[in-house]
Parts: sequence; C-alpha cells; structure tokens
Amino acid sequence: MGLHLAADLNANYARFLHRVRETGVVWGLKSVQGWAICPSNGHTLDVIPFWSDQAYAKRHCVNEWSSYRPASIPLEEFVGVWLRGMHSDGELVGVKFSAELAGVEVDPLALAKELTVDP
Repeated sequence: MGLHLAADLNANYARFLHRVRETGVVWGLKSVQGWAICPSNGHTLDVIPFWSDQAYAKRHCVNEWSSYRPASIPLEEFVGVWLRGMHSDGELVGVKFSAELAGVEVDPLALAKELTVDP
C-alpha cells in the first residue's frame, strides 16, 4: 500500500472515530439475508464494513450489495454487543470503506477501546 493511500485511510479512520463519537450512531448495510460482509484485504478473516454516516453507507448499495440498505446501530449497542460478538466470531471491522472497498481493517476490541476512551 502506498504512503498516500495509507495516510488517506488513516485520516478516514480518525474522521470515523470523531463522527461516531459525535453522533452516537454507526451505519452498516443490511438486507433480508443479513449484514454485508466482504473478505479482508490482508487476512483470511471476514470483514463487516461500517460507516459514520448514512450517505457513505448508501453509496455502497450497488452491484453485489444492491439489495442492501443502510441500517443504523446505536453506538452503545455497537460497542457492547456487536464488537464483542465480532471478536468472538473472528471477524474484523472495516472502517469507512471506499467504493473500492479499501479502508482500515481493525480488530473489534481495539475499535471498542478507541470508541470508549475520551479523545
């Protein structure tokens, strides 16, 4: 990964943390089959992508995810239930993925810690 791309992804991650703390909401993509999941870009694990705003999530409701719709998750539930469950299931969190599904992939418990510590 190039330095500029890494810097952009890390900046997106920081913006995600700030915005989610500010709004108290995380956005994922959901369909009748469940939540959107994609393969990791660097691991053999699955990644569940999340965004800080409904509009960012909605941009991904195309192609193989055209039947999905943005769905909100309250931050307290995301940290207390989702991230713990994802850790137990061996999944990663995809943070604010781009249209090319590039983004920071983070351990769920590491993200939980970052979201619950004052900046």
